[in-house]
Amino acid sequence: MATQVIFLNGGSSSGKTGIVRCLQAVLPGPWLALSVDTFVDALPAALQNSDTGLDIGPDGTVSVGADFMALEAAWLEGVAAMVRAGARVILDDVFLGGADSQRRWQKALSGLDVLWVGVRCAPEVAAGRELARGDRVVGMAAQQAELVHRGVTYDLEIDTAHTESVESARTIAARVR
Repeated sequence: MATQVIFLNGGSSSGKTGIVRCLQAVLPGPWLALSVDTFVDALPAALQNSDTGLDIGPDGTVSVGADFMALEAAWLEGVAAMVRAGARVILDDVFLGGADSQRRWQKALSGLDVLWVGVRCAPEVAAGRELARGDRVVGMAAQQAELVHRGVTYDLEIDTAHTESVESARTIAARVR
């Protein structure tokens, strides 16, 4: 079976978005790029900074509530339906729940050919990128750098502290069937 989903998991500012754009350029045929940011941007304003939705603390700590989780479950199933309908998708996510987050996606993507990619970046490098970006709460990148990989199983791991996005994308593309 041909790869239908390329799934990138890594902390904030680890380099996932750059890799996704490079993957779209180097892979044959069209691939849709979807991310946890796509989902978060679609949330109603009432769920931003909310106990039942998504709350980002002043130190970069992220917590999610029941309404967020319910909508996320629908998002997962919706993305999987797009793939089942014939779209090839590159997903960019941040597994705040580690292995539990991966299990939710594995259930939704059951029966599909998924390439699981861990995007690692040293906390201090991610923190430097976070400062340079200026669009994230300071502290988020360092907190997430290792947390998002706990208990997660990958087919391939990339270290973006030592490789450029295009090089990482070519390494991933070489594993796509």
